[in-house]
Amino acid sequence: MEDKFKEALFKDSDQLGAPKFISKSSFVVMKFDADSVSTKNHWETIVKLVKNRLDNQLIPIIVHSSLSGVQRLLNKIINNPASTNSKNILSSIKDQYYSLAASLNLNGETILDELYAELEQLVSSVYLIKEVNTQVHIRIIALGKLMVTEIGAAYLQSQGISAKQADSRKFLTSMHSQDTKKISNYLSASCDFSSDAALQSKLIKENKVILIQGQIAKNLSNETVLLGQNSSDLTASYFAAKLQAYRLEIWNNTPGLFSTDPQIVPSARMLASLHYDEAQELSSATNNILNPRCIAPLRESNIPLFIRSTSFPELNGTVISSVTNEIKPHVKGICIRNGLTLISMDGVNMWHEVGFLAKAFTIFSNHGVSIDLVSTSETNVTVSVDSSQGAMTKSSEELLVNDLKDICSVRLIKNCSAISLVGRKIRTIISQLAPALKVFEEEKIHLMSQAANDLNLSFVIDEQQGSRLLSKLHSSMIGDNRISTIFGDSWEKIYSKKQNIEYSKTRPWWVKKKEKLLKIADTRLNAYVYDSETVIESINKLFNIQNVDNILYAMKANDNPELLKIIANSGVDFECVSPGEVEWLKKSVPNIDTKRILFTPNFAPREEYEWAIRENLLINLDNLYPLKAWPEIFSGKDLFIRVDPGQGRGHHEHVRTAGIHSKFGIPEFEIEELKNLIASADANVIGIHAHSGSGILESDNWRKIANTLVRVAENFPNVKTIDLGGGLGVPEKPGDIYLDLEKLNQTLSEIKKTYPKLKLWLEPGRFLVSNAGVLLTHCTQIKGKGEMSYIGVSTGMNSLIRPALYGSYHEIVNLSNLGKPQTDLMTIVGPICETGDKLGSDRLMPLTFEGDVILIANAGAYGYVMSSNYNRRKIAEEIVI
Repeated sequence: MEDKFKEALFKDSDQLGAPKFISKSSFVVMKFDADSVSTKNHWETIVKLVKNRLDNQLIPIIVHSSLSGVQRLLNKIINNPASTNSKNILSSIKDQYYSLAASLNLNGETILDELYAELEQLVSSVYLIKEVNTQVHIRIIALGKLMVTEIGAAYLQSQGISAKQADSRKFLTSMHSQDTKKISNYLSASCDFSSDAALQSKLIKENKVILIQGQIAKNLSNETVLLGQNSSDLTASYFAAKLQAYRLEIWNNTPGLFSTDPQIVPSARMLASLHYDEAQELSSATNNILNPRCIAPLRESNIPLFIRSTSFPELNGTVISSVTNEIKPHVKGICIRNGLTLISMDGVNMWHEVGFLAKAFTIFSNHGVSIDLVSTSETNVTVSVDSSQGAMTKSSEELLVNDLKDICSVRLIKNCSAISLVGRKIRTIISQLAPALKVFEEEKIHLMSQAANDLNLSFVIDEQQGSRLLSKLHSSMIGDNRISTIFGDSWEKIYSKKQNIEYSKTRPWWVKKKEKLLKIADTRLNAYVYDSETVIESINKLFNIQNVDNILYAMKANDNPELLKIIANSGVDFECVSPGEVEWLKKSVPNIDTKRILFTPNFAPREEYEWAIRENLLINLDNLYPLKAWPEIFSGKDLFIRVDPGQGRGHHEHVRTAGIHSKFGIPEFEIEELKNLIASADANVIGIHAHSGSGILESDNWRKIANTLVRVAENFPNVKTIDLGGGLGVPEKPGDIYLDLEKLNQTLSEIKKTYPKLKLWLEPGRFLVSNAGVLLTHCTQIKGKGEMSYIGVSTGMNSLIRPALYGSYHEIVNLSNLGKPQTDLMTIVGPICETGDKLGSDRLMPLTFEGDVILIANAGAYGYVMSSNYNRRKIAEEIVI
């Protein structure tokens, strides 16, 4: 196994589609991302990689990022200098660094104490003066990088490798504009990357593995500067150019560049090779895959770039160079970039006004705002600005708009996404793209841009439609089973190999109970099957969160009577949204105490509230109207108030239940009016509630919600509880992360410490039941249609509407042939007379025959409860095992 690993590590320069490179240089620059330097097993892989390069007579120069999540935490301190939470954040950062050191059998105190003390002193001074100047900001970020270098160098030395850490600022010097006070000179600097013979000679004589930090450099005044966000790629590129390296290797979490974002479209195909120009377009057209600024230094010195993964070190990945084997016109990537703001400038005479564009662009330049896409007509110029990275704050946006108003009228269109088709000679194949572009016919296109270099065709649309359209475009243009030198395996196929190994260790319950499921399928055409053990396991996970005072099950997720009994007997309470749900719960769990039920109706009639009061339910109001129109019915009653936290979150716009486009919750600007209405009605507010959406995997989400709820609670002296809602995400697609419950517990612990008198409630629905349910169906037909191949099954969107409604992803397997080679790329469709009746597009399946049992996983939530008899088709029945 070790020999195969070593062989795989170095075979990449001979991969299909990659040119053979000839270089006299003995340097190889290896950049490792945050995930790659954050765990023991990845550092063990790094050691193998470094030893392999040394065995091949190369001198590795290692560039690395901070530990995973650390830069985000440091930015929290920087952006909130007056926050009392800074010490807690700093403590969690320390735990992360020292825990990594301990896992590598290193003495964290000896290695890190001095640097950590400096970081602690900086953070204390920030809190003391309640502000952060630019140099302190930079020093804080730099310390996060330096601490990793110390750990890495010590670990390599412990493994018998001659290594040392060095400070990037000794080697990289920034170049700045004439305006030396310009903030971009400090936070997004550019460096000289010309060949440095003296540096090459020095490092050859040292003959050691050198570890340096990404993102930091110095200026001509010897001040520390940053190269921008996510700029470790750029640091590595600069070093490769200065050393005239044999090649640059960038090691990330994903094993190469893909035809689209595999986290959105699992059928995304890995790209074997790209020209520098194509890679520049792909990286510029998407968020956080590869820093586009890193291409220019490599192209100038003709240094090949290999993108690899520490999670999949045996894979060749993607090579980027001046030569590729593919010269025909082709779409190679479909990219999405979120967080765009369009600035539309109108003026009747602008096109005839000499110098209008020069004036407008000068204003953008003066405000330090970079323009991405441009569209012009005689009376309008529209440009896009990437606002996702905080480059344009609200105040800077207002100043920019005010200056632009002197020369034209201005309109902003926010929350946009750019979908870009990237490839060679796009213009020559537009006619071939026409069928695929039909996905845009029902969506408003705010801006369309054809790149002059003929490598990019972009469409700017509303952000909420981006993911759905991306999936459809990829399915029709790339995601088929063509054999090509351009595209390698799909992310789904790559990950399934790893997943098969994981299944042998921690297999899903439906793998362990395969035979029982097949027996159920023998006597039923279609069936929802729920595993009670998995439900109990999910409940216990939440009960293990010590800082939650009460858990309420949102029963709209799944109202199966047997599951309701299991959940009630476990001690979990309930959240219901209609009288029908309450009555069903009482029927399913006889004698349940109605005090265990939180009643949260939405736009309900007066009669429902009166009924709820008679039933002795705890009512949760999410609108001022009931208090305005029927105050008398709430007199003397204890109430919860549902607040809109201002920003919805979740995997799809339809499940984001907060923000101005959502019908749920009372906005904060109405709280003063709410106070008056509560007083007039002589009601009593005892709890503040919020729910921002579903499928949320970031534990910080609940901290933000808690801050909002506490702010509102201060207006009501009798509040005893804040209900953080639900939305706890579950992994769906290959490679999805799990919600870190330990981090969630830490987050809730911080809230508890700050507000000890308040009880914390959670309302998970999907989290408790989603993974516990599968939908069993049968293959009815196999069909080929041009390049498309279909597996027809005996139920569809009538039983499971989530894929059609949300574009949601469910893992689909052939249970009859589980474990057999997945050789065919298939689309799984149901029998409903609708084009949208697709359960999964472009899925890798084994050879499938009529009668095979097809299992659709992760179907325990919002499956049966949302089903219908559309087309008069029978709904799959429910079975609990």
